[in-house]
Amino acid sequence: MSQKTHPRAIKRAHKKVRIRKKLFGTTERPRLAVFRSSKNIYAQLIDDVKKITVVGVSTLTPDLRTDAGKAKNKLDAAKIVGKAIAEKAKSLKIENVVFDRGGYLYHGRVKALADGARENGLKF
Repeated sequence: MSQKTHPRAIKRAHKKVRIRKKLFGTTERPRLAVFRSSKNIYAQLIDDVKKITVVGVSTLTPDLRTDAGKAKNKLDAAKIVGKAIAEKAKSLKIENVVFDRGGYLYHGRVKALADGARENGLKF
């Protein structure tokens, strides 16, 4: 069974569509989109008006790769990514964002990323 036809993947895709109907990122308040794979977590700020990614960070980003690798578990790595996306947003003078959990439950790594971003001054 391929991943695209797996029942969980289909359910997540439907949730993602429902969520995206309501969320929209602007230049002043971009969308903080989260994607998590089995090993890594990715976060990006997206301006839906211009249809561009403003900035993106993940556990694979060269700056964070060593810190995320030293993290005890995936939750700590997600928190590091959240802090990094908040720092990059601050450097671009972005304080407010719209949080897009990407169809995932607001729990575990997604919540850890959001908490890390909030701790460093990002508001959503």
